[in-house]
Amino acid sequence: MSEEAISPKVQQILLRYQQLQQQLQLIQARKRQLQLELTEIETALKELEKLSDDTPIYKSVGSILIRVDRANVIRDLEDRKEYLNIRLKSLEREEERAQQQLSELEPKIMKALRARG
Repeated sequence: MSEEAISPKVQQILLRYQQLQQQLQLIQARKRQLQLELTEIETALKELEKLSDDTPIYKSVGSILIRVDRANVIRDLEDRKEYLNIRLKSLEREEERAQQQLSELEPKIMKALRARG
């Protein structure tokens, strides 16, 4: 089936479908990255809970380690965790929207291809 045999309208629908698939893949990849970071933060918070307040904690800043206050580290990690959860929810909504749009385009593509055959 050559592209010349496909009407411009169907080509447009197919192009939109491909774009949505690529967008969905990017959203899912970003979600996996955020979920991994969230898991790392949760692990760090669990380990910090086991430590006493006077245990020295160091934070990597560039190529050096700086001693930091445990409470500040916990607060920073919890803030980052909250941000990641919000971002994940946003990505989940984007993912659902892309999947819905793909589902709506599929019957149109099938109908157009059947009409040609």
